[in-house]
Amino acid sequence: MLATASKPIQKNFIGNQAGGRVFLFLATDDFDRDYRNYVAKGIEFVRPPKKADYGKVAVFKDLYGNLWDLIQFSDNHGMTQRFF
Repeated sequence: MLATASKPIQKNFIGNQAGGRVFLFLATDDFDRDYRNYVAKGIEFVRPPKKADYGKVAVFKDLYGNLWDLIQFSDNHGMTQRFF
């Protein structure tokens, strides 16, 4: 569930709830497919795809400036749950 700002002071924090850090994660079972689809739809990626020990990841902005990781965890990452 996402909440909307209910007071004027809260509007100042829209898009900056985490002080410019990634705090939202979108796990995928096919990084390349989803990355291509997002780019085709005009989603702004602020960090390009990279491979890391834990998987493949890129950072994108949502409509409000929040930063998200689009991430496909590697099989050997040890993640116990998958949410896709």
